Amino acid sequence: MTLFVLASASPARLLVLRNAGVEPVVRVSGVDEDALTAQLGDDAAPEDVVVTLAQAKAEAVIGEFDDAVVVGCDSMLSIGGALQGKPHTVDVARERWATMAGGSGDLLTGHAVVRVSGGRVVATAAECSSTTIHFAEPSTEDLEAYLASGEPLSVAGAFTLDGLGGWFVDRIEGDPSSVIGIGLPLVRRLLIDVGTSLADLWAREGVRSADQ
Repeated sequence: MTLFVLASASPARLLVLRNAGVEPVVRVSGVDEDALTAQLGDDAAPEDVVVTLAQAKAEAVIGEFDDAVVVGCDSMLSIGGALQGKPHTVDVARERWATMAGGSGDLLTGHAVVRVSGGRVVATAAECSSTTIHFAEPSTEDLEAYLASGEPLSVAGAFTLDGLGGWFVDRIEGDPSSVIGIGLPLVRRLLIDVGTSLADLWAREGVRSADQ
């Protein structure tokens, strides 16, 4: 029965995992995403950026555990090949929505899974998922109300699928859980790559079938 660690402060990622039958141990990595992105440089492929950030987050907390599977994630919106992380301010979020409204972008989420046994890393797996988001054109009044809510300031691409921002997403092409922040289908495959299964995690959580 494997200890599952989420190296993220994201409440959305935590909720996705809880709804999927896993109660992870949460450890916030403290990785400076903006600094690491700048260090990678403008020539880095968008997929490589989000995967590198995810790996950094997982690696930042693995020293706390002797036997665990640690998962790190990072999401950014790619529009025209340009990556957009968290806007942090209303002005930046407003500028991004001016570009996004009525158009589309690719929500890239890097995932890194690290298996720790006996206090050392025994396996790692990492990959990026991509989901295309088609955005609506919110009215000025609605957009300003959304910006005033504060929600888009601290999320990749200045929108959410599972919150207030869902009103402004016309459709998606891909995995919705990945857009929320952690792609369950991809994490399942990465768990297999590091020698762990959902059955291991569910056994630890005491998940039972409906007829038990």
